[in-house]
Amino acid sequence: MEVEKHLLITGSSNVSWKDAIVKSVEEASKSIDYLKNVKILNQYGDISGNKITMYHVDLDISFVIDSSRK
Repeated sequence: MEVEKHLLITGSSNVSWKDAIVKSVEEASKSIDYLKNVKILNQYGDISGNKITMYHVDLDISFVIDSSRK
């Protein structure tokens, strides 16, 4: 039986929402094994003047629990 665990994380980028998503998954993969899915829960940004200066994303990342690990 496969069991998944879900983590809620927030990532940011000064380039785009897509960049924030990609960087967040890359960073999570450095310390979490067996990443499986990502779900974008929310996207929002900081505005300065008439431009978006920072892109933020809230993500639900899931990974498979390694049942053979002791």
